[in-house]
Amino acid sequence: MFTKKEKIMIRNKYVSGLLGIFLLCSIFACKKELNVGNPNLPTVDENVKDESGIIALAIGAVYINGFQKGDTWLGDSYFSLPYGYSELLADVIGAQASNQLVSTISIPEYFVLDNNTKVTTSISNISQLRANNTRAQTGSGYNPLYYQWLNMYALNGACNKVLSVVDNIPFTGDATTKSNTIKVWCYWWKAYAYASIGSMYYAGLIVDQDGVIGNKYVVKDSVIAASDKYLHMAADILSTGISSSGDYASVLGRLIPSFCQVGKGGVLTTDMWRRNINTMLARNILVNKLAPFVNGNPDALITKSSTGVMTAADWNEVLALVTNGIRDNDFVFTGRSAPANGFFTADGGTVAALTTGVNTSTTFRLSERFVQNLKADDKRLANNFNTATKYLDDLTFGTRYSIIDGGAGTGGVYVYGAKATGTYELFIGPSYEENALMLAEANIRLGNIEEGLGYIDDVRTYMGAGVTAVSGTGLTKAAALKELVMERRAALVFRGLSFYDNRRWGWTYDISNGGGSYGNTFLTAASAVNTNVTINYNFLDYWDVPADEVDINPPGEGSAPTKNPNF
Repeated sequence: MFTKKEKIMIRNKYVSGLLGIFLLCSIFACKKELNVGNPNLPTVDENVKDESGIIALAIGAVYINGFQKGDTWLGDSYFSLPYGYSELLADVIGAQASNQLVSTISIPEYFVLDNNTKVTTSISNISQLRANNTRAQTGSGYNPLYYQWLNMYALNGACNKVLSVVDNIPFTGDATTKSNTIKVWCYWWKAYAYASIGSMYYAGLIVDQDGVIGNKYVVKDSVIAASDKYLHMAADILSTGISSSGDYASVLGRLIPSFCQVGKGGVLTTDMWRRNINTMLARNILVNKLAPFVNGNPDALITKSSTGVMTAADWNEVLALVTNGIRDNDFVFTGRSAPANGFFTADGGTVAALTTGVNTSTTFRLSERFVQNLKADDKRLANNFNTATKYLDDLTFGTRYSIIDGGAGTGGVYVYGAKATGTYELFIGPSYEENALMLAEANIRLGNIEEGLGYIDDVRTYMGAGVTAVSGTGLTKAAALKELVMERRAALVFRGLSFYDNRRWGWTYDISNGGGSYGNTFLTAASAVNTNVTINYNFLDYWDVPADEVDINPPGEGSAPTKNPNF
């Protein structure tokens, strides 16, 4: 039997009656703006009584409950470890450190070198995940399934708290506009949380009322449907519920930290936010269905998986959404490190930060499989990576490449990693590059190859790659998809999407089921460079629900399986 205290789910770790108001004040220096009651026991009822209070609560719901790390782990934010798993599982980076299984979770079951030597690693991603999915292993820091679930349900629960009190707040100015702006904020981030859960875990919980704990687990598709529902709710308010653009901008400008209103980050207009929503809706479709492209074959078939295949109708729906998606001059949701009171540090809060520097000393190491996506004359290659040192490993993460901190200084060329405070731009939500590459892929899959290639060229131009255009060169569908794959891996790295791409393209599945990855560059422990390596990852496609949830909150009647039944 568990005590009442134990039955508070991990998703509510920072979402009890306190809701982190005290943390909120210390991190965002908002104490003077709050009507603080007992500072040793602040509660929502005592403190959230006015406009400043609800805005502070809504800030903390996202940037503290959602994005600060909730336990001891590698790095210091949601964007260091959960995002890190995505890049590890996509073979974009590797690691030697044992923290949270980062050194082994991405090791394939076997690979075949250029000389046909087959190397079996004796490591199984599926076995590792399941053997370590216990509360004891979570306590020891070795349960990868725990972390994303923890933060996303904390984010979701905190937004529920905000929504439960927002209608009672006496706003100044256009009260309806201000209240609705906060509701859109919460709907957007609830949608983000549900999308993160539904895209990574086989099952999840729909938790939409403050303080209400449910035990009916639903399959991932239903969790994605919940994300879509809240995205549509947000879009509806942005279309019809914002009467005062000034009051809207005033509230949103206070919700987004000032140090995040830099570069592509800023106060989105209602039109910009609707376009962000369309891109997110398209992402929810794209990353949760298969679009196999294995060994150069656009018609490859994966015979065992936990999801279906993209249909022509799906591609047309994606195309319609991204046609009205993020534009190159739109603001999006980004993050920056800050000198003080930030929600991640410059040198430890992102995958990029943990990968930037000399490869013999960084936490994460850039994979040879990532660099092979950049053409020899791509300015991003020369501006971001050097080969001054080698890191040799007998499995898969040996590499010749290091990320140059801040880049080599070529103007107008994208920089992959920078450790100076406030320099690196973290993309939290979707971006122009992601939207354009979905336009590219949808068009290519639907037979509009030249149009699709044009969007790939646009992204490369936008990022300063300087490579020869691929549109107008008469590429076949397979050759066009190869360009698309290369650019998605190059342009969208460190944004929490890489694993989803490798999964939907079929690469993470067992070769015996039609999956695998072919034509890979590989540096052996003997410093030999191979360029045509076949890799059999055989990874779990959608993760099981963490034991920390299931053990304390056992599935109720009618629940979906909490353990992926397909593997």
